[in-house]
Amino acid sequence: MDSIDTLIIGAGALGLACAARLSTPGQSTLIVEAESLIGSHTSSRNSEVIHAGIYYAPGSLKAELCLEGRERLYAWCRQHQVAHRRLGKLLVAVESAEITKLEQLQRNAEACGVQDLQPIEQKRLHALEPAVRGVAALLSPSTGIIDSHAYLQSLLAAAENRGAQLVLHTRVEQLEADGAGWIARGHSNGEPFQLKAQRVINAGGLFAQQLAGQTQGLRNIPPLQLCQGRYFSYSGRSPFQHLIYPMPEANTAGLGIHATLDLGGQLRFGPDTHYLTQIDYQVEENLRVPFADAIRRYFPAIDSTRLVPGYSGIRPKLAGPGEPAADFIIQTPNEHGLPGLVNLFGIESPGLTASLAIAERVAQAL
Repeated sequence: MDSIDTLIIGAGALGLACAARLSTPGQSTLIVEAESLIGSHTSSRNSEVIHAGIYYAPGSLKAELCLEGRERLYAWCRQHQVAHRRLGKLLVAVESAEITKLEQLQRNAEACGVQDLQPIEQKRLHALEPAVRGVAALLSPSTGIIDSHAYLQSLLAAAENRGAQLVLHTRVEQLEADGAGWIARGHSNGEPFQLKAQRVINAGGLFAQQLAGQTQGLRNIPPLQLCQGRYFSYSGRSPFQHLIYPMPEANTAGLGIHATLDLGGQLRFGPDTHYLTQIDYQVEENLRVPFADAIRRYFPAIDSTRLVPGYSGIRPKLAGPGEPAADFIIQTPNEHGLPGLVNLFGIESPGLTASLAIAERVAQAL
């Protein structure tokens, strides 16, 4: 049986960040990915926003790792020439009744360590973004956008430069404890395989719980909630210079249908929140009307005929519909009592922003 030092399961942002952090010349690191491309699921199906850390519960892993990860990510992009832009985001109170929510967000952000939010009164808001309807706003200058695909490639290149290897079309289906290490069994290109690893990182994203359920001796596996987020592109020239976020919607699992720009200036709206029982990436044409209605609150001049179904992603949430937001879970050997194993559960937004900080926590745990 082949034996390696480190097995990383999943080649999304988390798995590749862990590989870049942990790979060392002279030690064997193998990254396995079930799909034909890296980042095929959550890591490449999102808003591509570098988050500032505004919304999360103070003291939570999401809050701590978003702030740490944000600075690590900007530094990584500069060092590795990954396309990004510190564009800035406007959080908009559309009506006077929402100003209280805006003030609560600012207090929450400050409690999380975000100290650079700037209150914007209506006149300046109109000067910054004439197409936006609102009575007040907060400007977040630390929010940015990133080419997520280039970021994933840069992580893989860094890991491979340190000796790591990537194998695609390879699914680990079972983990069995074996002395100080683990025996991984599964299929690679349709053929069964098994190998031994001293340490294993389950960064399977949407499939992390599935593998955890087939891991010998592992208990306390949180249930997975599939939450689809759908996006529409907006054809033609964008009227916005910043990212535009309305106030988070009550009783939903998201932040409201917001406006984001990619590095090419393409405007897109989303995501919404739609819980699923199985993975589905379809974006139905008939969503145009409810999308347009939601967007019209802060963008009255929207032309709904310019909304074009785009793409969707699925968040690996731990909280179901109507439940309080759940934190990231980085399940370490100290918590589950199984040496050499780390499981990553519920790493939804701001997981891309936090990926390098999460990798650092994983390295410390191992």
